[in-house]
Amino acid sequence: MVPKTSDPDWIVEPEMTTEICCGFIRETLAAAGAAGVVIGLSGGIDSAVAAALAVRALGAESVLGVFMPYRTSHPDSLSDAKAVAEHLGIESEYHEITDMADSFLAGIPEDALLRRGNVMARCRMIMLYDLSARDGRLVLGTGNRTETLLGYATLHGDAAFALNPLGDLYKAEVRLLARHLELPEIVLTKAPSADLWEDQTDEGELGFTYAEADRLLHHMIDDDLGDQQLVSLGYDKNLVSEVRRRVLAQAFKWLPVPYAVVAERPLPNLDALRKRV
Repeated sequence: MVPKTSDPDWIVEPEMTTEICCGFIRETLAAAGAAGVVIGLSGGIDSAVAAALAVRALGAESVLGVFMPYRTSHPDSLSDAKAVAEHLGIESEYHEITDMADSFLAGIPEDALLRRGNVMARCRMIMLYDLSARDGRLVLGTGNRTETLLGYATLHGDAAFALNPLGDLYKAEVRLLARHLELPEIVLTKAPSADLWEDQTDEGELGFTYAEADRLLHHMIDDDLGDQQLVSLGYDKNLVSEVRRRVLAQAFKWLPVPYAVVAERPLPNLDALRKRV
């Protein structure tokens, strides 16, 4: 059971979100002196929303969308991604990752789905970073807060990027943004999937829906409620335990990489460095 709420007060409205995210994209590119952004278009809602925000912030001419199917990818993923690129009016390129991925996958059993999926995700990021170097663009991230907290991302794969406008947004907020940005209907209605193996869906793999996760994570993380408090709000005890377990077990994916502090040297202060030029 999940508490029902028709209009959660923690949902950030899309107009303000759009303004903040577009400003963030413009400022980050200006600071880096980059020519634009490059983004992997999967045909899903997250990459579509991130690309749409970049177009609003920079103009379509500064956004490159990349299609990177594997031989087992569902044909709809490619057609939906092409529909997004056409809708946004951005340049796009097709780079199939089959040959690159198969050179790694030859030694991985067919039933090792997670390992095989991680290889594909990392091959796609190799491609994006090479195009980034070729064109002087920054790699635009697409992961949302829900996925990040649950660790539903691949290190050095889809969790690798130079900037990410969606990182502070729950999946529900990304859905609202998609409608606000008037993205194609197919993007709004399809089941979320990384399309890493046949019939794979995010929610099927997680064992619960994004709607359930959004609400629970808000109360668990943003409001810092304990398990008994969450159960008293109406959340299923097993769901609470599973989500907390995932957040703790996958935290290494989103926490800063730990390193040994030997001389307690400070991290660079970018603002101070700029003032001393």
